[in-house]
Amino acid sequence: MTLARARPHTHLPLAGGSIGQGLPLAVGAALAAPERKIVCPHGDGGAAYTMQALWSMARENLDITTVIYANRSYAILLNIELRRVGVIDVGEKALSMLDLHNPEMNWVQIANGLGVEASRAATCAEFATQYGSAMKQKGPRLIEVMI
Repeated sequence: MTLARARPHTHLPLAGGSIGQGLPLAVGAALAAPERKIVCPHGDGGAAYTMQALWSMARENLDITTVIYANRSYAILLNIELRRVGVIDVGEKALSMLDLHNPEMNWVQIANGLGVEASRAATCAEFATQYGSAMKQKGPRLIEVMI
């Protein structure tokens, strides 16, 4: 309902089955519509599959703001997909394979290393400030939101 009342925009959703497509999809959208600001919200687990797209964003100076929701987990696999295939009790070893704490990914360092300006938001106020700043600038930007 909120999107129906939003100002005109284009929404390119994931139809399912392709974890990690968001970052390369944002690159494609930015190349197709270079006059538009692209916002790419993405979970940290899925983004890990295609993090090299950040380098393409930097190389081509694409106007993409990537928001990484860092819950340090492959949450979609743990919370949805295991249940879909009938798994009721998940063992400790299986849980450890869906956990992204050991070692913990640092998306600010990853993005900086690939040429993208980045920051980390630990509170809603920090996120609002960083997101507002990103919307006013051109070029690639990443905000890691700690959940």
